[in-house]
Amino acid sequence: MIVLGIESSCDDTAVALYRPGSAELFSEVVSRQYEIHDPYGGVVPELASRSHLEAIPNITRELLKKAGLGLSDVDLIAATNGPGLTGALIVGLTFAKGLALSAKKPFVPVNHIEAHMFAATAENEVEYPFLALVISGGHTLLSLVRSSDDYEIIGRTRDDAAGEALDKGAKILGLPMPGGLNLALRAEAGKRGTPDGKRFPRAYLKPSFDFSFSGVKTALLYHVEKNPPKTEEALCNIAADYVEAIMDVLVKKTIRAAREFKVKTIVVGGGVSSNSRLRDLFKNRARGRESLNVIFPSLPLCTDNARMIAARGYQVYKKKGPGDLGADVFSTFVN
Repeated sequence: MIVLGIESSCDDTAVALYRPGSAELFSEVVSRQYEIHDPYGGVVPELASRSHLEAIPNITRELLKKAGLGLSDVDLIAATNGPGLTGALIVGLTFAKGLALSAKKPFVPVNHIEAHMFAATAENEVEYPFLALVISGGHTLLSLVRSSDDYEIIGRTRDDAAGEALDKGAKILGLPMPGGLNLALRAEAGKRGTPDGKRFPRAYLKPSFDFSFSGVKTALLYHVEKNPPKTEEALCNIAADYVEAIMDVLVKKTIRAAREFKVKTIVVGGGVSSNSRLRDLFKNRARGRESLNVIFPSLPLCTDNARMIAARGYQVYKKKGPGDLGADVFSTFVN
């Protein structure tokens, strides 16, 4: 089985081949748009859509050529159908459905958040039930996952997502795109103001498992206005405390949820799951103190990518068969 996955939900155009059970599990080609959006301080939807339109046929040809395959060798085509930027989604979906129709191949629409939720399962044997933490630029949520098609969302963000707070924090500190990555690099180079990095506040929202990161973002803004960093070292130290405040909440609430629901495995996904501080905190707190098994996807499966779309598409296809090739292809969220 060879699955072609297509991802165009925001500002990365990605296509990937997934070969379940093979030595070469994935191959992928990605076209990024950082230089296009950086002058505007964020993603411009119209520019993103146009860039997807220009890139997607070329990188698909490049991917198949590198793999030594033709479209006839592909068994299944999967594409992101939401959530995301409407124009960007239309480009990827229309292209994927056109390929499926022309080559007479089955097509599967894939929910972007579900793909993050199950990304690590493409590379790891994961026993159900597990607790899934998805942390991206647009979403932060906790789900109790009982099987590949049975899960319950137990907590989500009430305002800014964790990735959004990181990107906005980077903008406040004057860092270029990709904001979250550049902020993380400064944080790694910095020293936290106190052993637990308590310069910035945490919102635990007990007893809820919901998240809120707008307060810590506002605290950073006020802090920088009153105490603008005058050196690179000072900027890195502020970044370290800011990142610590966000990661601390993510880890503590997830561990508390695992304890309450009596789950021994945590699976983390989404762009923020690549953050080294988050991984260290989970390793020290969950694995050490709680005897929890914490599974992260490999770095190429963390950010928006077509690998996870192909893998989730295969998972859905095995359970439910092909999707609809008609006009009604959008879903705004899971369940």
